[in-house]
Amino acid sequence: MSGAVKSNVFGSSGSVAAAAGGLKWEAVVTASTVTVESNRGYFVNTTSNACTITLPASPSVGDQVILLDYLRTWDTNAVTIDSNGNDFQNQSDDYVVDYDTEGQGINIVFSGSTNGWIPNSDIANAFDHTAPPTQKAIFGFGTTGSNVSLTNLVNSSGVIAADVSGVGTARNSLAAASFGGDKAIFGFGTTHVSNLVSNSGVVASDTSGVGTSRGDLAACGFGLDKAIFGYGADTHSITNLVSNSGVIAADVTGVGTGRGGLAATGYGVDLGVFGYGTGFTSVTNKVSNTGVVSANTTGVGTARNYLAAARYGGDKALFGYGSTYSGGYSYYSITNLVSNSGVVATDTSGVGTERSDPAAASYGGDKAIFAYGNTGSNVSMSNLVNNVGTVAADVSGVGTARRHLAAAGFSFSA
Repeated sequence: MSGAVKSNVFGSSGSVAAAAGGLKWEAVVTASTVTVESNRGYFVNTTSNACTITLPASPSVGDQVILLDYLRTWDTNAVTIDSNGNDFQNQSDDYVVDYDTEGQGINIVFSGSTNGWIPNSDIANAFDHTAPPTQKAIFGFGTTGSNVSLTNLVNSSGVIAADVSGVGTARNSLAAASFGGDKAIFGFGTTHVSNLVSNSGVVASDTSGVGTSRGDLAACGFGLDKAIFGYGADTHSITNLVSNSGVIAADVTGVGTGRGGLAATGYGVDLGVFGYGTGFTSVTNKVSNTGVVSANTTGVGTARNYLAAARYGGDKALFGYGSTYSGGYSYYSITNLVSNSGVVATDTSGVGTERSDPAAASYGGDKAIFAYGNTGSNVSMSNLVNNVGTVAADVSGVGTARRHLAAAGFSFSA
């Protein structure tokens, strides 16, 4: 006789009860098979493979075994229980007993020969926290007419610091995003390299580029600790994922309209969105928490390019500024708010100097800042965004006026 005893049908949560009389915890299990002992606890790591747990052959009434999902991977590689000749919940050992819920923990007790092993608790431990918000930001690179590698740090109050002499190749038309929770990365642009930024704002030397060299792309975070570069000039719609250690992956064939001059930002808990761009479009493309880019969503608001975007309010975002061209440039200071479900709102009348080519980043946990750009000449003013998405008036700029730069948040420490 064969079948499946389904576990944790209702996805309940709680705590695993301790074994009576004390419990000894064993080393983390990574093997594909293991025979366990009574009155022991086991952290079962199924990152690389499924695992079959063989229970004691001659248990006594009241013996317990606790199993915990060590890295929340049982949904990918399940744990199978071999009750080793004894019943399991009054079902014979011929039944297949799988535990395949992320974050699961089970405490099973031997009740005797009639019913065999019985779960005392079978829970799915919730994992619903978010990463601490970034507190600081960094603006970097760009052009004054000549490429520069200058950076400007932003403190947790939104104050931009003076220029820091650059590290890495001077370039423009690059993108930047947070990764690893509290670090950042600048990548691509007119020279195909990347530069990591530590959680103290130190920019590293060049790393050789991976993927297709291109400029006028955008980047944002996703999945709590990873990032994605996407799209770019010459109608590219390819993307490149960034791991939580800052490693850029090879090209992924793009989805949606290929374009440059767009912007990107995180929103919600762990999602992202690309929006607007060349061709003067207002379409957007959402990014899942695994880095999958969706097809075009019909745009809302003024179609434009060379704008910027950032997260605010913890789970919302906004696109701001930008330009169009029709016999001459038109510059905008309008913004479009993005809800925590990724819905882009209609135009909000702009505050501050109309311009294109600024950069934007989150700071202070729940606020944002736009800075620098082009009004026909380079500027260095900034505009703070509060935690409800209201853009403030111009703040006199600090640092070298420039355009086509990039910005990202970093650091959990204020």
